[in-house]
Amino acid sequence: MGLLALAIAPGIVICLFIYFKDKYNKEPLGLMLLSFFTGMLAILPAIIIQLALAKPVNQLMGEGVFYTAVFAFLIVGLSEEGSKFLALRLIPYRRRAFDDPFDGIVYAIMVGMGFATLENIGYVLQHGWGTGILRMFLSVPAHATFAVLMGYYVGLARFDPLNRKKYMLLAVLWPVLFHGSFDFFLFVGNTWLYFAGALVSFFVGIKLSLKLIRRKQAISKLQHEGIDGITGMDHSIL
Repeated sequence: MGLLALAIAPGIVICLFIYFKDKYNKEPLGLMLLSFFTGMLAILPAIIIQLALAKPVNQLMGEGVFYTAVFAFLIVGLSEEGSKFLALRLIPYRRRAFDDPFDGIVYAIMVGMGFATLENIGYVLQHGWGTGILRMFLSVPAHATFAVLMGYYVGLARFDPLNRKKYMLLAVLWPVLFHGSFDFFLFVGNTWLYFAGALVSFFVGIKLSLKLIRRKQAISKLQHEGIDGITGMDHSIL
């Protein structure tokens, strides 16, 4: 029971953190829970894709840094972030409750933490307390940063029909880039130097996510005060 609580706690804490950051228009609890469980289900197509592609691509390319990059960015990063994107796009994005610029981040976090929590349960129950504590401070928050990046652009797409396709594409590309970078350094070697590379990617993601949360809060505030806070703003993330 203790290991299960350890595995579940980080995702729940991050969901609550984002929920309380949504100051102007709280989302319905039912839809948030549905998004969380949809994120858990999104792990299935990701696993299927990874199992289907990993061995054939490895046989085709052989071992090496290039295969590790393909595995990290395309097989793992794209399959996982693509599955989360579909869950976000097909469920909460279509609902009437998705009516505020901050909602993209809220629902992306719910989906992402559902995915990360189920993944975390598997790792922690298999490998124990040490893995659970490490993932509490690294892997689960990393998934949260990927979700913020995705939700930021999905939120823009919702309220900017003219640029919707561009924002939807960026909603996948940026999380894949950060997810792939994070995983690449963990996969390519087991030295402290490679681990430091993963940490750099992680901390850049954390800093960027907090920046985007503040930006979306500002846009949401302007909207609820009756001012157009989206048109004309710089929506680049760097």
